[in-house]
Amino acid sequence: MIRKRRSGDDGAPPQPGSLASAVAPATVEVTPRWLRVGDGFAATLVVTGYPAEVGPAWLEPLLSWPGRLDLALHIEPLPAPIAADRLRKQRARLESSRRADSERGKLADPYVDAAAHDAGDLAERLARGAAKLFRVGLYLTVHARTEDELLQACAQVRAAAASTLLEVQPATWRQLPGWTTTLPLACDGLRMLRTMDTQALAAAFPLSSPDLPAPLPGDPSATGGVLYGINPASAGIVWWDRWTQENHNSIVLARSGAGKSYFVKLEILRNLYQGVQVAVVDPEDEYLRLADAVGGSIVRLGLPGVKINPLDLPVGDRRPDTLTRRALFLHTLVSVLLGHQPPPAERAALDRAILAVYRAAGITADPATYGRPAPLLRDLAATLRADDDPAAATLAARLAPWVQGSFADLFDAPTTQAPVGHLVVWSLRHLPDELRTVGTLLALDSIWRTVDSPQRPPRRRLVVVDEAWLLMRDGEGARFLFRMSKAARKRNAGLTVITQDAADVLGTDLGQAVVSNASTQVLLRQAPQAIDAVGEAFGLTNGERRLLLSTRRGQGLLISGVSRTSFESIASDAEHALCTTDPEFVATLPDFGGNFEVDDL
Repeated sequence: MIRKRRSGDDGAPPQPGSLASAVAPATVEVTPRWLRVGDGFAATLVVTGYPAEVGPAWLEPLLSWPGRLDLALHIEPLPAPIAADRLRKQRARLESSRRADSERGKLADPYVDAAAHDAGDLAERLARGAAKLFRVGLYLTVHARTEDELLQACAQVRAAAASTLLEVQPATWRQLPGWTTTLPLACDGLRMLRTMDTQALAAAFPLSSPDLPAPLPGDPSATGGVLYGINPASAGIVWWDRWTQENHNSIVLARSGAGKSYFVKLEILRNLYQGVQVAVVDPEDEYLRLADAVGGSIVRLGLPGVKINPLDLPVGDRRPDTLTRRALFLHTLVSVLLGHQPPPAERAALDRAILAVYRAAGITADPATYGRPAPLLRDLAATLRADDDPAAATLAARLAPWVQGSFADLFDAPTTQAPVGHLVVWSLRHLPDELRTVGTLLALDSIWRTVDSPQRPPRRRLVVVDEAWLLMRDGEGARFLFRMSKAARKRNAGLTVITQDAADVLGTDLGQAVVSNASTQVLLRQAPQAIDAVGEAFGLTNGERRLLLSTRRGQGLLISGVSRTSFESIASDAEHALCTTDPEFVATLPDFGGNFEVDDL
């Protein structure tokens, strides 16, 4: 046994403040089969045998081994004359062996025949310049906390290597040179080399990193971001900060039951911890329990007594063009109510009536008047009826069902609930189909007014649109998503689009624009019928397509530009209780009653 103290190049103790004094272990204990480095143990293994043929990323089983493993690949190019001479001698030995066996009447050795054929093929590619030869050494250093754990870890690494037909041997009596060989010193102290050609060597490199790139020192993402989950391949943590990307938008695409809403609820919770203001368009009441638990606001459109006045001006907005922008929205609202854009004469009458009804309420272009009570939709219809223009009377008659008919319940009184708070959920489940489009437009308009309102200092806002395929079928909803995806970044906001129908999103120009303007893209389990369209839109490899067809609930891919990684959502017990929609589990939960605390997580 040899014990060495930490020292400099001359054997003397390192000077205080030097690099060696900061990173070198205090002692290194050397034995024939392992090292004790500081308070841990290490053993170096040498790859001595390789399979006859290898596929792409043939080192992946070793690179993805979950323990601590240092893998070093030392590459030395062989000069062309030396490579040609060695290959010529190798071919001569193989041909001589084959000829000797034939003269003695022995059966041909299949291994020798295969090696001679491979050598001839390699010589031909070398002559054409299609390949080069390299001397390659592959070494593995396994780390563990105790000697017993080290033995078990070495056995696991050898099993992982055997899965790709790699033969591994311990560097007996050479553990110290083996350890230094796997350090980033570019020094091969073992010299256990094997000749490889370009194709085999290139296949050794991993095609992609199993984890996202680590942030650089000083990068804001080094301190921000939220936990997305763990990487099933490497057991590493997937930590992502959407607010440091080119834009703050994301799209979550998955089949029904794949866990997309569960994942988004986790992201909402973890963004709320950091002071992000969140608004959710919820068609199926999946976010109500979460909003109740964290003290958020819920606007249940369609329930008795819930009123929305579309003529309300944005609270606190004192910009001179606020009234003009409200008038333009009312033109859009009337078009949605009628199902089409009214003819020019009716549009002109509507514009006159909008300005007149606001003047009658004492609201003008002067921002000082914006705080006065806004008129109602029935006041606008009455102003149209008072107009002498026949087009105005026609338009007033067409608006009658929404003013005094069966569809008037949503608009016949001032707004009953202000959508304010750190989390606002717009519930659309109770709206009848005839009012679903109008109610969605009102919710989106309120969210946009909040995002677009001037605020100092600006606060991060997250807009979540669940089941976006319902909106993509409607022209106004699709245009809202497009506008948000384009303009959200300039307003310190991010848009999250969740959908299970890839055709409605990827099959339209507006849907493709939403996808292309999302720097964060999350793909969970996909339906076989949609995987081709999804794979083409997101540039998925065949392996990634197979992954998305077979993943469990909550597993998928996180894609951002050229960076991508697989991940699995994880949650604490309290988070799981808020995010799950399993009916049997939900039935056993107590009522949070708004008493939820962040410390419960």
